[in-house]
Amino acid sequence: MNLELRHLRALCVIADTGSITKAAATLGVSQPALTALLQRVEREIGGQVFARGRHGVRPTPLGQFVLVRARTVLMAMDDLHRTAARQIRPVIDTVRLGGIAGPVSVGLADRLGDHLPDVEVRLHAEYSPRLLWELLQSGRLDAAAMLDYPGFELRPPPTVLWEVIVLEPVFVALWEGHRLAGRDEVDLADLADEPMALTPSDGAGWPDCWHLACQQAGFTPRVLYSISDAVPIREMVATRRAISPCQAVFPASDGVVVKPLAGSPITLRHLLVCRRDGPLAEHFDDLVRLAREAYQAYAARRPEYLGWLRRHGHEVYPAIPSGHNSSVMDGV
Repeated sequence: MNLELRHLRALCVIADTGSITKAAATLGVSQPALTALLQRVEREIGGQVFARGRHGVRPTPLGQFVLVRARTVLMAMDDLHRTAARQIRPVIDTVRLGGIAGPVSVGLADRLGDHLPDVEVRLHAEYSPRLLWELLQSGRLDAAAMLDYPGFELRPPPTVLWEVIVLEPVFVALWEGHRLAGRDEVDLADLADEPMALTPSDGAGWPDCWHLACQQAGFTPRVLYSISDAVPIREMVATRRAISPCQAVFPASDGVVVKPLAGSPITLRHLLVCRRDGPLAEHFDDLVRLAREAYQAYAARRPEYLGWLRRHGHEVYPAIPSGHNSSVMDGV
């Protein structure tokens, strides 16, 4: 068997994730198929590339030698492809945008279509930021608007461009007439005995960060309902069956009031990530601007949020340093 670029790329993904299972998900193949490929590569090289253990895999001395050279070859090939692409200047006719269904992704897709009128923009919405990340890494998305949470921050690798679009506090949705509904802000500790409705795990830190914040406030949240859709959660709140943490842009109406949490114990980040080798990389600065415009337009229709921003001296989104960030990813 002759070693090919796909074999080298698979070795690098295994090393980056530290797990055959995670690497298989990133590459979009089954775990048995990736294990068989690794065994063929090791037979061809003549030694073990990774040592297996209970906590994953790690490179052997031989593996470290192979990985250094594999990364050099892959970087050279990526540079060759980028240089050749700039020479032939292909026409982009379709871009694939992913996102959490909400103000950033939907608004961005609309604005991107206007910004690139000759390009078809396809939007793929998912509930889980982790799944969006895997789709981006496997090349099935060109860019994605996603979320992360304090203590569970996304750390993208150098192969992607990324930027924080906005920092948004988590608020709480209460029913009209609730004992706390008249306050300007609600102390998290005052929710200790309240029945709660929460959206289920998104695989990227929610609702883990909510549970952690409640524990730091001195109580364990009393979660009676786990519901993935905002419409039945709104119904639960309006009919006085539960309260619910929500985004600051969650609309207050039909018996539901939205209140800030004192001290903003949880502030989620809206992120834009884009593959450096994808067709949207050269438009990344425009993507960031359009995404922020989309969020600002949506937030401007939420008077409760705007009132909170004014009281705290903020704009619709805090000033964020420009520049394309990158760092080593060690998980989501």
